[in-house]
Amino acid sequence: MAYRYKNLFFDLDDTLWAFSQNAHDTFEEMYRKYGYDSFFRDFHHFYTLYQQRNVELWEEYGNGQLTKDELNRQRFLYPLEAVGAGDAVLAQRFADDFFSVIPTKKGLMPYAREVLEYLSARYNLYILSNGFQELQCHKMRSSGIDGFFKKVVLSDDIGVLKPWPEIFHFALSATQSELKDSLMIGDSWENDVAGAKGVGMHQVFYNVNGKTELPFRPTYEIFSLKDLMQVL
Repeated sequence: MAYRYKNLFFDLDDTLWAFSQNAHDTFEEMYRKYGYDSFFRDFHHFYTLYQQRNVELWEEYGNGQLTKDELNRQRFLYPLEAVGAGDAVLAQRFADDFFSVIPTKKGLMPYAREVLEYLSARYNLYILSNGFQELQCHKMRSSGIDGFFKKVVLSDDIGVLKPWPEIFHFALSATQSELKDSLMIGDSWENDVAGAKGVGMHQVFYNVNGKTELPFRPTYEIFSLKDLMQVL
């Protein structure tokens, strides 16, 4: 069924590299290191504030309302401001340290390495990610998956994020891939699945969180990366 594909475009965070767990662990390390217990009831209090505002800020960034620098400044400062301790210098130190530590984390999603070993012998593999240039390639090296990919295409390369069509067209051009034999694989419904469908690319929805109500039927739906070995 999948014989038609030659090129597989993978999202990175929470599709291959275990972003949610790696980020949680890094935030907890920084929380302890910088004595944030002085400002927050507990780590959960801090992280909830951070995550809520972070989602909003990424949406603004994706819509071109914020620069990358402003996105990063605001998301680390906001939790402190929310508890009346808006220390911009402390927030910047926390952020700098966070960004130096998180790309060293090695955690991968279950079966990521086995699946990449299987697929890399059969397809051209590429990364298509909204992440930052200075972080994504470091994450891939740290976790030992960089060698599986022929090219890494990032939103930083053109200043446009998934799900906008421009980044998909750019990725196809940059990898000399054709739409008809390319497949997008990712955990984000909006960015990966709806974004790919919007340009006519087939999609694999990695349904990590068990979403039950989907706006449309993706080309494929998987609940484990291991399922890709059956699909492809």
